[in-house]
Amino acid sequence: MKKTGKDAYTAQLSKQLLEAEIQPDDGVLSSVVNMFRVNRAALLGLILILLIVLMALLAPVIARYDPNALNLADMRKPPSPTHWFGTDDLGRDVFARVVYGSRTSLMIGFVPSVISLLLGTVLGLMAGYMGRKVDAVIMRVADVVLAFPSLLLAMVVMYTLGSSILNMFIALSIINWAGTARVVRAQTLSLREKEFVEAARSMGVSHPRIVFRHILPNCLPNLIVLFTLDIPGAIMWESSMSFLGVGDPNAASWGLMVSQGKSYAYMCPWLILAPGIAILVTVMAFNFLGDGLRDAIDPYMKT
Repeated sequence: MKKTGKDAYTAQLSKQLLEAEIQPDDGVLSSVVNMFRVNRAALLGLILILLIVLMALLAPVIARYDPNALNLADMRKPPSPTHWFGTDDLGRDVFARVVYGSRTSLMIGFVPSVISLLLGTVLGLMAGYMGRKVDAVIMRVADVVLAFPSLLLAMVVMYTLGSSILNMFIALSIINWAGTARVVRAQTLSLREKEFVEAARSMGVSHPRIVFRHILPNCLPNLIVLFTLDIPGAIMWESSMSFLGVGDPNAASWGLMVSQGKSYAYMCPWLILAPGIAILVTVMAFNFLGDGLRDAIDPYMKT
């Protein structure tokens, strides 16, 4: 059976542990660097992400046409040297729209992930450290959020607040924070009983200082992994909602392009193939990177 990048990385670490003497841990950064040397999929994911981000930043330079310029004389033209990815039903250049759409899709991936990460981290720390009533209230709210199908909950929020990028951020943040809160709470419950936390309490260190100076840093590695895996999830949710007609109709995102091109899927397959492949590559790149970081950072993957 062919070994995957994860298997190769695990075998490499096992060999090093067997052959080397016990040495101090080199830290998270060293583990991540070593992971990229072994895990080619994670390295490929990182390279693809950097290229996609660069494409988004240099969109005016890369795109040859205005993504919103209408040209009814060139409607639904197939890919050609003039229009690399063809044109849509309004004569707009598909390549230009894919390039500019990377800005919207990446923003929709990053912003809600940051919001849900911060919200889930703060609530998870509060629930795990304070316990009792605070823990019960926060976790019951999280259970309610997790009990609803994520797509349905996001669609309800969008229907209630209206279709806009800001409301998309709110909807995606609402469906993602609960999972982060549960992970942080579990780690906090374990860490608050450790000796270094007990020592800090006995020295009179304030509770906020204990939480943010002693407990939170130990949660950061897993939060980094969660963040890299939340981004492709947010991109997929936005694409799903746009495909169902709930997204912002004015946002030039890849999901909206697939939704607009589905009516011409058989006559003009390039209308959905170009943005669909862009979504596929971006999501796979973040998943490869997230899996690699998990293998390097998660202590349970090192045993």
